[in-house]
Amino acid sequence: MNMFDPDLLRTFLAVERTGGFTAAGRILGLRQSTVSGHIARLEQAAGRELLRRDTRNLALTADGAAMVGFARTILDAQTQAERFFSDSRLTGLIRLGASDDVMGRELPDVLLEFQRSHPGVDLELTVGLSENLKTRMAAGELDLVVGKRRPGERHGELLWRDRLVWAGRQGAAGFTDPVPLVTYPPPSMTREAALEALRVQGRSWRIACVSDSQLGLRAAVLAGLGVIVHAESLLPAGLFAVADESLPELGDLEFVLVRRRSKLSEPERALCDAISAAAQREHPARRRQAV
Repeated sequence: MNMFDPDLLRTFLAVERTGGFTAAGRILGLRQSTVSGHIARLEQAAGRELLRRDTRNLALTADGAAMVGFARTILDAQTQAERFFSDSRLTGLIRLGASDDVMGRELPDVLLEFQRSHPGVDLELTVGLSENLKTRMAAGELDLVVGKRRPGERHGELLWRDRLVWAGRQGAAGFTDPVPLVTYPPPSMTREAALEALRVQGRSWRIACVSDSQLGLRAAVLAGLGVIVHAESLLPAGLFAVADESLPELGDLEFVLVRRRSKLSEPERALCDAISAAAQREHPARRRQAV
């Protein structure tokens, strides 16, 4: 069975993309005669005609159309193999903690791309409440945490600042005492913010639902059991800020990246950089410098 030279495959895909030998040569930095020679050698290796030429047109044959898919697959596999076996590839274990609301929106795409780019790094993910994650990090059980802190706290690198809002199903309003709360269990920061704001305003409340997962909280709010306090930019699908001026203002929370060690390993540094870059892209107007 013939092996297909990656250089010939790249030339073939350039010809297919640009529609001609001359244009492909300009992109690849090759002479037209070299491009033509590459195509001839690829057709010889395949034992099939891949391109049909006449004086004016260049078109793929049926075998050529099939070769487009094979060429892309072969080149993608080669790139992945080179990345995997590169001497410079990162290896190691990162124990990452993330708050439930951040995992619901922000981190999955970042972690997926990180694992694709660094296949030698093993990620061990723990999802939970920020205060519990901070305790586990202090015990040496986590290396990095993406979570929340209260305004005025100084631990961690500030990723973005978010406004807390009362949220419910679409059209929810007119909450009378006792205000029905859907909330995480203690020591949830959003729970504490809700209770403190109601106490200051002299309002009464009742706990309508407690869940340690965002999925459970979202289901309870959509079922009309009550109202939740949540970071505005991370509201789960189907939940909306409540237009009820009788409910008190809640202030802000800050999302931070916390490191257990001051001197990071190379994998930890790469993941921190990826998380910080994603926060800059997603929350440019909310990002602030820590002071």
